[in-house]
Amino acid sequence: METDANTKTGPNPKNADPALLDTPAARTAFATTRTAVKVYGVLATAALVAVVAVASTGHMVNPFMWTRAILLPFIAVLLHRLTLSTADGSRRAYDRLRTVSLVCPLAIAGVDLIPGVCPWWYAILQTVCVLPVLRIALTMRTPALRTAFPKGR
Repeated sequence: METDANTKTGPNPKNADPALLDTPAARTAFATTRTAVKVYGVLATAALVAVVAVASTGHMVNPFMWTRAILLPFIAVLLHRLTLSTADGSRRAYDRLRTVSLVCPLAIAGVDLIPGVCPWWYAILQTVCVLPVLRIALTMRTPALRTAFPKGR
């Protein structure tokens, strides 16, 4: 008997069970994550505008600050795409979103704590920017999403 590659013989181990993604708790988690991504995007863009404003007034802005200020809004796009893919049931996107949302704030805060890398106002601004990303990290670890994306899959 021939089997068609397009027929499903059971749950796809690379994706979450759609029924588990359609629970009120999972929908709430994804809504919270989407909101946090939007807030992060707005804050990261505001940080870029602040660096542009400081530089345009003649104050010193070092290359690290420019690079970080330009790079962080792009991370919002990455987080948004991962959030959408995770909400569609992608296990791979879920794992990546969990990792990025945990590592990104730690890396940003860690680098900002190195003396002389950036001024205090910039370190505070960057710390405020990553607070929504920490919210994503916590939300991705809720029981509803851990149930939808079990480790054994």
